[in-house]
Amino acid sequence: MNDEPMVTLHGERALIDRAGHLFAGVRHEFLVAAADPLTWSAGVRTAFAAGLRPATEPGGLALRKLYTPEALPDARAERRLTRMAAGGAHIRICSAPLGQETIVLDRRVAILAGAPGAGPRTYTVIRTPDVVAGLRSLVQAAWEASPDLDAHLLRRAPVLGADARRILRTLGAGHTDEAASRHLGMSLRTYRRRVAELMEMLGATSRFQAGLRARELEGGHVG
Repeated sequence: MNDEPMVTLHGERALIDRAGHLFAGVRHEFLVAAADPLTWSAGVRTAFAAGLRPATEPGGLALRKLYTPEALPDARAERRLTRMAAGGAHIRICSAPLGQETIVLDRRVAILAGAPGAGPRTYTVIRTPDVVAGLRSLVQAAWEASPDLDAHLLRRAPVLGADARRILRTLGAGHTDEAASRHLGMSLRTYRRRVAELMEMLGATSRFQAGLRARELEGGHVG
């Protein structure tokens, strides 16, 4: 792709074919604003395939991602973003709707994603310095006003009912499933199903993690 101040590409394949070198050439910062975590995933993969490292490593890239709550429709999506954060991305959740999904590369290039539709999605690549700076300022302002991922999840966490707290206490006490189900007066199958549902609700990958998450939600205690 030539150095045009603005060009519109049609489809993700065209974006990577003609602008992939822009992603691969990033050295300092990705600043992402999106409703869908997959919007810019191909470009980010292109960058890291070129040998870039996350900010958690010396000399690594600052990867900042601002998402709307649409990116968190369920517990599986929460776990996906949590894994991204563990991999070095700084993630915040913006309550206000985004005007347009945007990525800014090293403060030099901005790319705007068109609205998804029936045909190939459009991507407008912008190099005009003043326009790039203005777009980055808008995303940066929303970033600074938004809570990080952990704070957002805690803020919107569900209230645990009495039955849920009783089950979580048995997990914390280290009872076997058989002993816990007898103590709670439910069948072994029901107990295990309820534990699985609670782990899903809490976004936990282990029973130990579920207990810790419950303590966070209840201000330091489960019941």
